[in-house]
Amino acid sequence: MARAAQTKSIARRGLMLVLSSPSGAGKTTLSRRLLAEETGLDLSISVTTRRRRRGEVNGRHYHFIDAKRFDQMVRAGGLLESAEVFGNRYGTPKEPVERALRAGRDVLFDIDWQGTQQLREKLPQDLVSVFVLPPSIPELERRLRARAQDEDGVIRDRMAKAAGEMSHWAEYDYVVINRDIDRAFQEVRSILAAERLRRERQTGLTAFVRGLQSEL
Repeated sequence: MARAAQTKSIARRGLMLVLSSPSGAGKTTLSRRLLAEETGLDLSISVTTRRRRRGEVNGRHYHFIDAKRFDQMVRAGGLLESAEVFGNRYGTPKEPVERALRAGRDVLFDIDWQGTQQLREKLPQDLVSVFVLPPSIPELERRLRARAQDEDGVIRDRMAKAAGEMSHWAEYDYVVINRDIDRAFQEVRSILAAERLRRERQTGLTAFVRGLQSEL
């Protein structure tokens, strides 16, 4: 029986992987690649009061709700974190995240430093945080304009906010400078691989080691 047990995957608790960055630094591209290439990784779908943009699907990109419903979730303790960004409110529903962690699945978050701090306060043992920096400020602006999603006024607001966002880099576990998206992706992927192997997250490790010892 011990030999059979060794062939199974060791049970583990999932982790929360947070990617944060100023707008345009690459966190969304990195998130999409991780979701496409990593198994056992789910995207946390935030609720937001923001208006839906062209091409966005409710329940896939965000859960689009009104301010009244958002307030109800806050009062009921149904959000792990919440923040206001550019006049819109965002938050992470608690129940689907905790369910995934218990099942040994990892959850990916694309949130800012405020949300990251709230997650750290509530589930510090489950959090792995990565801050993505641009290689330069001119390159950050170039990337924002290349997206062709926002008007000039919005881009100016995002650039003005970038300095404040970047001032929180030291609050994160890891920092990745996105000079090249392929290299940055491999660095983030390496972080995820290492964090999955942490002893305290491998909840089935004790039983596995006992099985090994029983064969001696």
